[in-house]
Amino acid sequence: MKTIGILGNKWQMTQIFSATTGEIIPVTPILVSNNVISQVKSEAKEGYNSCQIAFGDCSEKSLNNPLVGHLKKNNVPLKKHLREIRNMSGFEVGSQIDLTLFQEGEEIKITGTSKGKGTAGVIKKYGFTRGNMSHGGGYPHRLIGSMGGGRGTNQGIPKGKKMPSRMGNEKTTQRSVIEKIDKENQIIFIRGAVPGPKRGLIILRKTV
Repeated sequence: MKTIGILGNKWQMTQIFSATTGEIIPVTPILVSNNVISQVKSEAKEGYNSCQIAFGDCSEKSLNNPLVGHLKKNNVPLKKHLREIRNMSGFEVGSQIDLTLFQEGEEIKITGTSKGKGTAGVIKKYGFTRGNMSHGGGYPHRLIGSMGGGRGTNQGIPKGKKMPSRMGNEKTTQRSVIEKIDKENQIIFIRGAVPGPKRGLIILRKTV
């Protein structure tokens, strides 16, 4: 199976009207302008097929020397983001990836980095129940409670125990549908919410 991918920046959520039913549909616009193939890997040479996509215009001082050399070697404009899409083939270095490869109504995979929430407790992160506020509940209303066995049982905290830790800022992939395509402004509208903050990098992939 073949994959086609494109990179974009997330914009603020909005809503559009369905052309058939007239109902309001929540959507997230993704700006996908100026995607360029910066490297092609083949199964004969690297052992698998893929294309590296460059996105996001920037100046030379924003990139390190190896990245500048890699892009200039392939005669590709300087770009901020480089992402490799597996099983993507049939493209040459320097070719443009645009919205003509996508159609409204297609199912699509969306990958982004979720919003970072910092260190969070077990109530916020996992939905633990708060302790009693009265009737002898004591002080630690929002603490984790028991974390392991007592005397005569297996000592220590078991593996996989849900503990306070960093929340968010993780790679997240979900499925959705393309609701609308604005080819003039190079914007693709995805149904529902998309992981990540505004102006965050989003990877869109579909299977052919």
